Amino acid sequence: MEQNNPCLACGACCAYFRASFYWSETDDVTPGGVPIGLAEDRPPHFRVMNGTNQPEPHCVALVGEIGRSVRCSIHPCRSSSCREFQASYADGATLNPCCDQARTRWGLAPLTPEDWRRPK
Repeated sequence: MEQNNPCLACGACCAYFRASFYWSETDDVTPGGVPIGLAEDRPPHFRVMNGTNQPEPHCVALVGEIGRSVRCSIHPCRSSSCREFQASYADGATLNPCCDQARTRWGLAPLTPEDWRRPK
């Protein structure tokens, strides 16, 4: 069965959390890394995605409308903090309270295992 990806109709985590990562993940140090122009320094050893280090975060790389249709404009070179964030039940079994918290902030229901199944 082909898997549905509810993250493509969400984006809440990208507009709720600060996306910080180790400074060497940017493309000025690591080829193919996070574009340095989309990050700012967060001394002493980190950088943060522009738009996420503020009271109402919204990553500059997020394109689209939260809760409808979104995508990461730098998906192949996103940071480790983004790569490691798991949506609830993405693996079929594990709840992520942080995912639920972000979705709730944007008026979206928490994900369930059924959200990952392709509608017929």
